[in-house]
Amino acid sequence: MATTAPTKSPALGRHVRANLSTAELYEDAIRHGEGLIAADGPLVVRTGKHTGRSPEDKFIVDEPSSHDKIWWGAVNRPISEAHYERLRARLVAYAASRDLYSQDCFIGAAEAHRRSLRVYTETAWASIFARNLFRRPTDEQRAGFTPNFTIICVPSFQADPETEGTRTGTAILVHLKRMEILIVGTEYAGEIKKSAFTVMNYLMPDEGVLPMHSAINIGPDGDAAVFFGLSGTGKTTLSADPERSLIGDDEHGWGDDLTFNFEGGCYAKTIRLSPMYEPDIFQTTRRFGTVLENVDVDPRTRALDLDSERITENTRGAYPLEFIGNADETGIAGRPRTVVLLTADAFGVLPPISRLTHAQAAYHFISGYTAKLAGTEIGIKEPKATFSACFGAPFMPRHPGEYAAMLVERLAHDDVPVWLVNTGWTGGPYGVGERMDIGHTRAMVRAALNGALDGLATRLDPNFGFAVPTSCPDVPSSFLDPRTTWADPYAYDRAAADLVAMFTTNFAGYADEVDPAIAAAGPQGAS
Repeated sequence: MATTAPTKSPALGRHVRANLSTAELYEDAIRHGEGLIAADGPLVVRTGKHTGRSPEDKFIVDEPSSHDKIWWGAVNRPISEAHYERLRARLVAYAASRDLYSQDCFIGAAEAHRRSLRVYTETAWASIFARNLFRRPTDEQRAGFTPNFTIICVPSFQADPETEGTRTGTAILVHLKRMEILIVGTEYAGEIKKSAFTVMNYLMPDEGVLPMHSAINIGPDGDAAVFFGLSGTGKTTLSADPERSLIGDDEHGWGDDLTFNFEGGCYAKTIRLSPMYEPDIFQTTRRFGTVLENVDVDPRTRALDLDSERITENTRGAYPLEFIGNADETGIAGRPRTVVLLTADAFGVLPPISRLTHAQAAYHFISGYTAKLAGTEIGIKEPKATFSACFGAPFMPRHPGEYAAMLVERLAHDDVPVWLVNTGWTGGPYGVGERMDIGHTRAMVRAALNGALDGLATRLDPNFGFAVPTSCPDVPSSFLDPRTTWADPYAYDRAAADLVAMFTTNFAGYADEVDPAIAAAGPQGAS
């Protein structure tokens, strides 16, 4: 039977199988031993030694056109153009003897800010990943497709640290003038997604768009809500609410009069997914077309074990947004009416929900406090407190102050209420306390979005100065005060003092470049 997308003769690779359908890519993946089909139809693959991102192996090419816009340092590591060109030449020569796949995609639902992206991959399953995660052009749009930037992902190729300036044989190299990304030495597909996000985070501010590591959903009255947060804080789970339409779960832009999804799919953590609390995401793991990374599966029955962390805690599912039944196919919403900052506090100190002033919101946006969860990055074995500016520092090439200034302007313009929601631990730190009850968290978020918390009594948190509701529909009042959930309240006080000190130390690196009112909105500690 003839394929619907015939093999082409490309400039890259021996042959490129371009824009194959998901079914055709399934066939190639199985034929080449890339994975297996689970009982209900998803494609299950392994990503080898890399089961998470490798942030220390990501580099931005230091070249004149972008040099002055980049926030160089531990996050945005420079690599020379000479090293990039050497590695690229070797990669092109290596690929000349190999068959590749390509997908032509869009990134950005709003046409005025959209980019055309071509993704070359070495494996069929990674081509499905790109097809799922980015936005698919129509046949007419694909006919005249010209990419604005290109991703070349060849995991079997190894960089040479001695001659090419990389740290290891794994490298993710972003060239912002050439608009090209090279990914080698890692099969973890999250590098494809997040490197494209890095490019959008570089481009969008020049178009008056705030790029956001966030989810967005929208209520029946058109009330859009933005959920900021790092991986594992609940962006995907909390935004997939059957009572609201999903715009997207991870990457968005906020322009003058709209918000819009960058992507066309979701990349959800699947470990211990609950059919009760996360039914929409759970059902995607039972569908043909979903790619499951490192999920345990019975070799005979092909039944999934979503509770298993035998391979990694960071099991993932990549699926098109349309697999979520209430997803908004346009990917576009109006200005937000509510902003939620999500954090997973490993110390069990922060209240489960707090109302922030705009100055406090800016402070916590710049701080980006959470806990890195096990498996999300190489070397993370258990939750670890971290501060990631703008809730996405690894993907933000510009200075955090630039993004924060845009956020403050938008919050003030529309007088948007901001809530801080802790999805981490209560009753003690990780290892002693318990993870927040997802049912309680969802109830609090719904109350914040529908106005049920407006006008209710609050208390002032003595450590952080937040306005903390003393009651919330469908949530025990005792749950709202973290100090009362600890067996030893004085141990809570010590932990809170330690966390305040961590915030203060971290923010010192930004204080000279932000409004003094924002710096003053940070935690002061108990009096």
